[in-house]
Amino acid sequence: MTRGSNMRGLLAYLAGPGRANEHTEPHLVAGDSAVMAWFSDDELSPAAALAVGRTLDHPRASLGVEVGGGDVWHCSLSLRPEEGQIGDQRWAAIAQDLVDGMGFSGAAGTADEGRAPCRWVAVHHGASKGGNDHIHIAVSLVREDGTKARVSHDFWRVQKLANQLEHKHGLDVLQSRELDRGTRGVKPAELQRAKREGAEEPARVLLERQVRAAATAAVDEAEFVRRLRGDGALVRPRLATGTSDVVVGFSVAMKPTAADRAAGRGPVWFGGGRLAQDLTLPRLREAWPDSPAAASAAAAEWVAAGRGRPPAAPGRELVELTAADWAAVTADVRDLREYLRGVQPGDTATWTRVSAETAGAFAAWSRQTETTPGPLAAAAKVLGASAQVRRPTYRSSGPTARGAALLLASIGHGGAGPVATAALFRQLANTSKAIHDAHLAAGDLRRAAEIEAVVRTQLEQVRRQLPEPAAVTVRAPSAPVRAVGPVLPSAPAPSRLPGRASTTAPGAGRDREAPTR
Repeated sequence: MTRGSNMRGLLAYLAGPGRANEHTEPHLVAGDSAVMAWFSDDELSPAAALAVGRTLDHPRASLGVEVGGGDVWHCSLSLRPEEGQIGDQRWAAIAQDLVDGMGFSGAAGTADEGRAPCRWVAVHHGASKGGNDHIHIAVSLVREDGTKARVSHDFWRVQKLANQLEHKHGLDVLQSRELDRGTRGVKPAELQRAKREGAEEPARVLLERQVRAAATAAVDEAEFVRRLRGDGALVRPRLATGTSDVVVGFSVAMKPTAADRAAGRGPVWFGGGRLAQDLTLPRLREAWPDSPAAASAAAAEWVAAGRGRPPAAPGRELVELTAADWAAVTADVRDLREYLRGVQPGDTATWTRVSAETAGAFAAWSRQTETTPGPLAAAAKVLGASAQVRRPTYRSSGPTARGAALLLASIGHGGAGPVATAALFRQLANTSKAIHDAHLAAGDLRRAAEIEAVVRTQLEQVRRQLPEPAAVTVRAPSAPVRAVGPVLPSAPAPSRLPGRASTTAPGAGRDREAPTR
């Protein structure tokens, strides 16, 4: 949505060729009665577009009304390419519902019922460069009687309306719209759906754990996509506006069940940022190397995921790990715990990173061993909440827990026994206690209490199933740890275990544009 003050300029653009000649056969599909009485649904010529703009602007111009912030309200509604074309009639109904819901029409049953209507039109033309069928809605914010339309909180109001329109008109439902903007907590609608489907937990909660586990275990973006798909999630990339290969975000969904398919229900998609603040693609990329080779490999995996094809280049997620790998990573996490003793509670960058990594390790372990959400899932959830800060900086240095996520995500590929597992668990539990202490020292008593509860109750259940600490001995490997690298012989070089030093600076040179849907 945008605001402006040049209605004729906006209509001229909508009737023009577009930025990439994507505007074909632009025409009106809906509008208020004052406009539609004079203009048909014929293709808009430049002259006709200017005439429509003058008609929309007439109340403002004739009454001399000024609107702070701009008198023109512009909104586009877009479908996914997979949804195809839905036709002018359905678009007209959708546009009318949105204008009514925003209170621009003064329609009965709305908050602005009985008020003079605004003038507006909906323009439909060819699909966008990315193949999305869409319309543009242009509204004059000066009503017929010279009063001004209410546009406060319009972004959130449109998001809520878009959710209602998706349901009402049989479109793909973006699940994130069913959650309040300020929280990622589960809502009644999600709980009801989970209960109806006999699920142990809402889809959003499960998907958050899957994304967190895959992201923490992955050494780069391409591996993240493969791990996520290997865990059974549906994945699709979100492209930058006007491009076909610049990935700026992603969405995930659970595969529809047989009951879903029988009822005609498709996947319900969640954007990464709607699962958790630290799971947006730009945030995740902060922890991965950025190079032309890495970007190319990631692009290939995104394309494969978006088209439902097998992974482009399976890698170290298939490698069998050794006891030496487990010993080395356990030592890394032990070093991390010692390192944290010298980190100040106010060092948000470090504590946010460590919280996210430790949560990812528990999430990966949960995905491999818990058939229903259990203590490990609870630990991942509480520690993941500690990583939810609005403007974090992930440039902190020091030891890392990412290797633990790799091991626990690959626990079925060898190298792990009860002693090795107990040793790693002990270090992760100690790291969790350090995060608790940092929250306590910073005065965040609520978060500290949540972590203490999960350590004392949930993780205690896990500890009792593992060998006692006295039976656990962590020895450094007598020989260098075997690199856990790609399994394909064509790979240029083996990857290192997460947590080892890298000469590649993360985040350099990547396109960070992140438009919303």
